[in-house]
Amino acid sequence: MTPRFTQAELQSYRGAEVPDLLPEPGSGPRVRLLFVGINPGLWTAATLTHFAHPGNRFYPALERAGISGRRIDQGAGMDDEDRAHLLDRGIGITNLVPRATARADELSASELREGGERLRDTVRRVRPAVVAVAGITAYRSAFGARGATPGRQPEDLEGAQLWVVSNPSGLNAHETVASLAEAYAEPALAAGVI
Repeated sequence: MTPRFTQAELQSYRGAEVPDLLPEPGSGPRVRLLFVGINPGLWTAATLTHFAHPGNRFYPALERAGISGRRIDQGAGMDDEDRAHLLDRGIGITNLVPRATARADELSASELREGGERLRDTVRRVRPAVVAVAGITAYRSAFGARGATPGRQPEDLEGAQLWVVSNPSGLNAHETVASLAEAYAEPALAAGVI
């Protein structure tokens, strides 16, 4: 059941951090596909679930593409069983910037550049086969890649195939669950998740 938060409750999560969805070092299966969000939203921080918000299309797109293998309620957030299920499938989730904001445009260019370095460190440590950054504008800022276009990038990231896919936020109005599922399926196929 989707929780209800007052605006004041959500605002209290500004600046909070959400732990990465990654296996403990030396335990569990290898992360084959690492999804990278821009930063946690306030709903994400409140539910401790990446890409959480009733209007976010990330989990419906993963289900439709055959990546998640089950329905995850993006409004209610994940439980421990959901987290274990994604990790068992080789799926990890992190963010460029760890601090929660109401909107990604509240982040500074320097925070995004630092996030690019943070992501490099995470990829070196976790060693996923494929990294999929959800958000072309944030990717361009984080990596100084002004001319980057969505899809497979010409250069790998610390040994992992690098993809840029559309942001699933409800604010990204021109995308649908179907178009997101199609875009997310490509890096998932490359990673051997589907």
